[in-house]
Formats: sequence, C-alpha cells, structure tokens
Amino acid sequence: MKKIALIAGGAIVLLVLMLIGFYNRLVSRSQQVDSQWAQVQNVYQRRSDLIPNLVQTVQGSANFEKSTLEAVTEARASVGKVTIDASKAPSRAATLQQYQAAQGQLSNALSHLLVVAEAYPDLKSSQNFRDLQAELEGTENRISVERGRFNDAVRAYNISVHSFPSGLVASIFSFTDKPYFTAADTAATAPSVKFKFDK
Repeated sequence: MKKIALIAGGAIVLLVLMLIGFYNRLVSRSQQVDSQWAQVQNVYQRRSDLIPNLVQTVQGSANFEKSTLEAVTEARASVGKVTIDASKAPSRAATLQQYQAAQGQLSNALSHLLVVAEAYPDLKSSQNFRDLQAELEGTENRISVERGRFNDAVRAYNISVHSFPSGLVASIFSFTDKPYFTAADTAATAPSVKFKFDK
C-alpha cells in the first residue's frame, strides 16, 4: 500500500513538473515574440526618424513635386496613429493588418519619392541626399530581417500552442495563436510612377 502511494505521489509530482515545464516554455516563447515585436517597432521607428531629414533635404531642391513630399509626410503621420503595445506583441490579426497597412503606405510613399528624385540631377548628386537614401535602404533591409525573425518567433510559439501535450497546457492557460506578418496584397505589383513638375 505504501509503495502504491509513493508511486502515485511520484507520478503526480512528475505530471506537475511536466505541466510547469510546458507552461514555462509557452511563456518563454510568448516573450520571444514580444521581444521580437519590439525590435520590429524599433527599426520602423528608425525609418520614421530619418524621414524629416530626407524631406528637408528634398525640399531644398528647386521645383521638386510638393505632392510627393506631402504624401510622405501624411503617410508618416498615419503610421503614428496605429500603435501596438510592445509589451503585448500583436495578438489580433486585424490590429497587425492595420499596422502593416500604415507601414505599407509609408513604404510606397518613400519608394515614390526616391523614384521621382531620379529626375532631379542636383538632388541626386547631393551628398546629404545620397547618405539619407543609403540609410533608408539599409533600414528597409533591417525591417525585412526583423519581420522575418518576428515570423520565426511566432511560428515557434504557435507550434507550441498546437503541439501535444503543450497544447493542453496552452488551452488551460488561454495561450492563443499570434498572427504573422504577411505581404500586402499589392506587394506583387510594381508601383506606377508619373512625373509632374511644379511650375
């Protein structure tokens, strides 16, 4: 009888330790997603911080399209309206889609600005503009890398949420899927650029 009680007690202790282990792994992976989300926001903020300098540099070029500069400024302002708390990585796909849409609008405006700038030789030859353009290109690469790392962290977390037996622990403690960054529907379409010169 004593042996049976010891075996049962040992099994219960082992089960509790396993549950704690699965719970801690889910928490750890959730925190990895949150941390990676904070890094994604960090590189987006870096891009946002470069834009005023870029706009100021471009404004100095005679006859540069005012509508293009306004589009960049408006897109940057709209990005600031959509925020996701870094301590809680996006848990709703709709919120993440809003954030992506705002960032996509800014990316398109910046791409348009850089393409239009090709028509302005004085601007293209400006060292300040070339430096800012290089920094923006580097930042866009960082954004791509950090978004990929975010998706990797989300994948590892979501696998834990759906795997057995950690999925049981996830359902008990209300761990749910986190959404991935996805490409915008228009990502496969190259933007069309028309040149309009202010008089």
